[in-house]
Amino acid sequence: MTHISKKTKKLTRKSAEINTEVDLTDTAGEGLWMESGFTLFVWGFALATAATLFWMSAVIFKDAWPAISEFGLSFLWNPKWDIGELQFGALPFIYGTVISSAIGIIIALPLGLSVAIVTSENFLPVWVRSPLGFMVELIAAIPSVIVGLWGIFVLIPFLLPLQQSLFDNFSWFPLFSSEPLGPGMLPAGILLSIMILPTVAAISREVLMSVPVDLRSASMSLGATRWETIFKLLLPAASSGIIGATILALGRALGETMAVTMVIGNSIQINPSLLAPSYSIPAVLASQFREAVEPLHTGALMYLALILFVITLLVNAIAVLLVQLIGAKEAKT
Repeated sequence: MTHISKKTKKLTRKSAEINTEVDLTDTAGEGLWMESGFTLFVWGFALATAATLFWMSAVIFKDAWPAISEFGLSFLWNPKWDIGELQFGALPFIYGTVISSAIGIIIALPLGLSVAIVTSENFLPVWVRSPLGFMVELIAAIPSVIVGLWGIFVLIPFLLPLQQSLFDNFSWFPLFSSEPLGPGMLPAGILLSIMILPTVAAISREVLMSVPVDLRSASMSLGATRWETIFKLLLPAASSGIIGATILALGRALGETMAVTMVIGNSIQINPSLLAPSYSIPAVLASQFREAVEPLHTGALMYLALILFVITLLVNAIAVLLVQLIGAKEAKT
């Protein structure tokens, strides 16, 4: 009995020694201080980023307080903007920002997905796909001022006959009920779609390329056509990444300033027609901030900046939630 007990203790001691030798999670060693230091370094940067966000919010809120205390929440739906009477409302600018961004994303999303599908699948030879994807992504490197100048001298003259035709034939329809002047909501939306197209195309392409090739082969081996595989397998599998790309592009469209300012027409009027000039929050900030001398005028502009800030944060928060929900749903299935 004693012999068996000694033998058991010996085996237990050996097992403990073996386990200690192969314990890869043991943090005792020379590099522990370096690992802890790097962890603190990363945490510091993360907290600094969050602190910067709250700091920006506090500064904007402080400068917007004169307008907030004067107009309250009615500022959001007040359509009047009169500098002489010091009466300010944000509704025309919120309308212009949201509608122009919506037009941009409605046009850019199908175009970007088309580019992503063509450049990620083997529809074309590699020597054609790679330069095509690179050229689309290169649009993102063009300064917005250059895009705005192109919009003034090329896009607006090109669209003017089309806008005139829409007005002549469909003036009974509210979206085309005003005489086109050149600059307006429609050119601004199309220009935004061109600017955000690289974001949608590049991210969607990378997401589609990350889908395993085995899934494509398995789908087509079961009798699915190429397009059935794309629409019923690849796009649903990459849906979370595509939604993330779309919301990221929408955030870019909401905050675009110079290019939109140059083509939207800068009219403080709410008009349902897409052919009429309009205004956006970034455009009015760029146009009037330098000229604002009255504290209430400055406060109203900062109030607009705060609204744009909140809209952008909400859009990004919704994107994160959608991606997480879709990812959790895909994990369950």
